Amino acid sequence: MRLTQLFALTALAAAPAFAAEPPKLSPVPDIPPPPGMVDTAPAPDITITQRGEDKVEEYRIKGQLYMIKVTPSHGKPYYLVDPKGNGQMVRYDDLAPNLMVPMWMLFEF
Repeated sequence: MRLTQLFALTALAAAPAFAAEPPKLSPVPDIPPPPGMVDTAPAPDITITQRGEDKVEEYRIKGQLYMIKVTPSHGKPYYLVDPKGNGQMVRYDDLAPNLMVPMWMLFEF
């Protein structure tokens, strides 16, 4: 008997907590990135042209041509890349094995 009275008393005491309206939450403002962490690298300008049946994509940064991707109507696309920035283009059939992206371990858990 005492147990049911205790349960009823607890339920009555907790009723206002469930009936109360939840607090109004405001959205959290965006946090700016830390100084020196903003990516200031310019996005490449891409010019796509059609030469005959081939699609040619020219990639430039600050007006300097650094890569051309040629997609022929038949066959695999190939790339002409200026690795030294002197205007001498080198042909690559695939960018993966020839141009390795540097990868460093920043964090290890």
